[in-house]
Amino acid sequence: MRIKNKGIAVVWNYIFNSLFEWWESTRNYPERTVAIRIAHVSLFELGLMLLTIPLYMWWYQVGPLRALVMEATILIFFLFYTFIFTWGFDLVFALPERQEEQALES
Repeated sequence: MRIKNKGIAVVWNYIFNSLFEWWESTRNYPERTVAIRIAHVSLFELGLMLLTIPLYMWWYQVGPLRALVMEATILIFFLFYTFIFTWGFDLVFALPERQEEQALES
């Protein structure tokens, strides 16, 4: 089960981040604010829940509430992990507009 869940998470991560970065590029934000980061993490986790809860229900033969509780324990950890990881990623790999701005400041 964990392998399938990881596979779903990897595919969803690629799809979601591609769509989120495309959306973000249409807004021309100079940097990711805390509000944008919270929206990013929340939407990612919500989408992952919508994809994995039916899998939990089928795999473990449980109802929606039990599947939600099972998924929530995993997602709470990854909620914080995703927030911290993407913040660190943005510190290392700034948005293109921010990189240009930093280059001009140097």
